[in-house]
Amino acid sequence: MSSHGLTFHHPLAFWSGTLAIVAGVLAHVPMFVCASHMGYQMVGMEMDAAMLAGMALIPLGLLLAGYGLMPRIVRASSRPPLAPGLALQVADGIPLNRRHWSLVAVLAIALTIDVMKPATLGFVMPGMTREYGLSKQNAGLLALVALTGTTVGSVLWGMIADRFGRRATILLSALMFIGTAICGAMPSFEWNLAMCFLMGASAGGLLPITFTLMAEMIPAAHRGWLLVALGGIGNSAGYLAAAGAASLLEPAYSWRVLWLLGLPTGAVIILLSRLLPESPRFLVNNGLFEEARAVLARFAGPAQAGSAAAIAPLGTAAGTAPSAASGGLRELLRGGYGPLTVGMSVAGIAWGLANFGFLLWLPMNLRAMGMDAAAASALLAKSAFFALPGILLVIWLYHRWSSIRTLVAFIALSAASLLGFFLLGYLGIASVSAMVLATVALLVSASGVIATLIPYASEIYPVHLRATGSGLIAASSKLGGILGAGLGVVGLFGNVSLSALAIALPMLAAALLLARNGIDTRGRALEEIQGMLAGEA
Repeated sequence: MSSHGLTFHHPLAFWSGTLAIVAGVLAHVPMFVCASHMGYQMVGMEMDAAMLAGMALIPLGLLLAGYGLMPRIVRASSRPPLAPGLALQVADGIPLNRRHWSLVAVLAIALTIDVMKPATLGFVMPGMTREYGLSKQNAGLLALVALTGTTVGSVLWGMIADRFGRRATILLSALMFIGTAICGAMPSFEWNLAMCFLMGASAGGLLPITFTLMAEMIPAAHRGWLLVALGGIGNSAGYLAAAGAASLLEPAYSWRVLWLLGLPTGAVIILLSRLLPESPRFLVNNGLFEEARAVLARFAGPAQAGSAAAIAPLGTAAGTAPSAASGGLRELLRGGYGPLTVGMSVAGIAWGLANFGFLLWLPMNLRAMGMDAAAASALLAKSAFFALPGILLVIWLYHRWSSIRTLVAFIALSAASLLGFFLLGYLGIASVSAMVLATVALLVSASGVIATLIPYASEIYPVHLRATGSGLIAASSKLGGILGAGLGVVGLFGNVSLSALAIALPMLAAALLLARNGIDTRGRALEEIQGMLAGEA
């Protein structure tokens, strides 16, 4: 046992696996360096023995590291029981302290790296298209494969985190980040497709797990606004990091270096792992009470960790001892969780359609509605700028007004903005002022939706389903992106009225469902929220 809550199941296996993954990536670097005189173009080059050996080392290293990370979660009968009907939980009443802020900083770095990986896709596409001689259709296939990877990864990694722990899953996801750095040395487009899927899978998993760990570690009074702020900061910093790396490194080392950055950025998360605790709620739910006390002592102090101040009922009702609850996607649709899961999933899919479909085609549609090309581009740039301070409003509303009302309000505003586009197109109104208003409203409201959707999901689900539920909601937004890309190809977004209406209607339905069934999570312990929703079963 350690202050993290759990030691590695087998430290030698973990560090041996990590070294094998790093060695596997480094084995690809010599051929990359040898291509420097050709502008680092490696298309058509034969893989040498070192690269092939490196590719074999990476999956072997992942298996070794996974074995070393996964703790033996058993409800050992030899463990001393707690007082009847009582279980450890995070000391929700304590103020934020240095330990909390260290955790927030590490998770913000992890989320920045997570966002940076798929954001880099937009910067590598031009160079990759030129080097491989790709058509626009094949180039778009790369983005589609990456989005599919994030969708699958969000669900799969969430289920793994609920089974084996939050800390272990974050570290294993970071190791996959390191492994997929070999995208930068792949001589063929087909290998890049395979690596891009794995990259998306690792990126898709890290997002919901960081929110899950944050929700379970931060005191209730500060949990909501910090979750929303984490999402806003992580997303902005990730895109800025991707843009900065492209600006500084790509001109000298080609697009390939942006993929190779997976090695140092993933290594940062591994090096900071000592600051990542395991969730006490996860430990308690698996009968590991002394390990949970160790984490609480680190965050709340030894006196509080062993006192009644850090002990409270855990379960669906007061006095219920923790039990081994079964997880799984079907449980997310039962009882009071069902309507919320459906509502958030529909909202996530609709957001993905709006963000990766409607907004991508909006410049073309604005020009078709009478706005010149330069004005359309300037409008979108200004509207995106207005959306940034909108995140501060989202944080304030989520913390001071109501978590569920904030989420519902931004979903409803997104739907209203889309209905505004529907009316503009249907009535043939070419008013520049009306287009500006609708565009700004949509970008600001859509930013508010994605800033609150996953934080709310990470607060409402019980501990044995929290990462799975957060992963499903994160996956729904990516699924909307996949659908948006496909529907764009068949021409749906060429009709601004039809596409706006098709997205607005399910958004309105989701807003109504969440408004009717959602609960306010502000200032409430996670166990209290769980009890309220379980009471509706």
